[in-house]
Amino acid sequence: MYKKRRRKQMKFHSFLIKYGEIGIKGKNRYIFEDALVRQIRYALQGADGEFLVHKCHGRVYVDCEGEYDFEETVESLKKVFGIVGICPVVRVPVAELEQLKKDVVSYVDQVYEDKNLTFKVEARRANKRYPVNSMEINCAVGEAVLEAFPETKVDVHDPDVRLNVEIREEVYIYSKIIPGPGGMPIGTNGSAMLLLSGGIDSPVAGYMIAKRGVEIEATYFHAPPYTSERAKEKVVDLARLVSAYAGPIKLHVVNFTDIQLAIYEKCPHDELTIIMRRYMMKIAEHFAKKDGCLGLITGESIGQVASQTMQSLNATNAVCTLPVYRPLIGFDKKEIVEISEKINTYETSIQPFEDCCTIFVAKHPVTKPNLERIEKSELNLTDVIDDLMKTAIETAEVIRIRQNEA
Repeated sequence: MYKKRRRKQMKFHSFLIKYGEIGIKGKNRYIFEDALVRQIRYALQGADGEFLVHKCHGRVYVDCEGEYDFEETVESLKKVFGIVGICPVVRVPVAELEQLKKDVVSYVDQVYEDKNLTFKVEARRANKRYPVNSMEINCAVGEAVLEAFPETKVDVHDPDVRLNVEIREEVYIYSKIIPGPGGMPIGTNGSAMLLLSGGIDSPVAGYMIAKRGVEIEATYFHAPPYTSERAKEKVVDLARLVSAYAGPIKLHVVNFTDIQLAIYEKCPHDELTIIMRRYMMKIAEHFAKKDGCLGLITGESIGQVASQTMQSLNATNAVCTLPVYRPLIGFDKKEIVEISEKINTYETSIQPFEDCCTIFVAKHPVTKPNLERIEKSELNLTDVIDDLMKTAIETAEVIRIRQNEA
């Protein structure tokens, strides 16, 4: 009989990274794996410890060099799109079967305080020089666990615990799978320009498009002195929170004040929001095309506000030649808030610093704008708008944002 030792905290030496959709990419799979490795390295820059991220025989591993913060490392990995599972791994030297049995029993003893569980051993002999085959390992290790912990039971169909034992250049033992965010690695599906405000919706929209492997840039419209410097800092903070998932973000900060004032003075007030929105889309598209982005991203949801009715969306779409991606289009506010809370942007979004969209708001905005009438109203801007647009574009500030920079 194995003597039960005093239980102590298990030291995990690596993480096996499980991916989902990447596995069906055929001959191009290595491209997606390489992108995943890059994104993992980026995500772990802020974690305490040294890590070696590498591929091995179709697997992706994070090896932990020396001391590290387990919880912080897991939280960093949970922000990497493309990961569906994070498996904490114990590595031990390859040894004869008797020692392997002891190593697995020690693992079970330390990881599972409550031994009243069912289990199944799933051995994988990647190192074919090991003299015992996978089926023999399954039987021998399973028998050792049952002998050491009589309260356990074997269940090969639906076990509580799957004890994975992989014989490689070392022995990898793991059983827990921590869920990852899924999706595709950043940069595997081109780039797009996010119209980022200080509200709840647009950071969530950026997060959702980034989850499909799209690299994000962003444009923010600032309106000093009507909006404060703190409103701009709030948007920078939001971009940094999104960058924890999306990778580095290039943020264009556009001074929109003069364009807004011209629209306010020369156009019907019930059309202010739609016309302002159309010029925002034009400017954002300018930066998108300049940087090779393949579309625009907005946080619009049908019917949420006057500028997001079907007619209003049609009017703003009309000025764009790039596609406009609206991942929140069918969501209600509660659903959007839940995602913003999950990605930690909600508390920043609700800070009371107004952006330019909330300053020049009509008392009675048109909810079903007629496109021909909107275009006719914009003719009132003909003598000034080209110069104002040129100045706004040329004076835009560019801020390069990374998750760990203050």
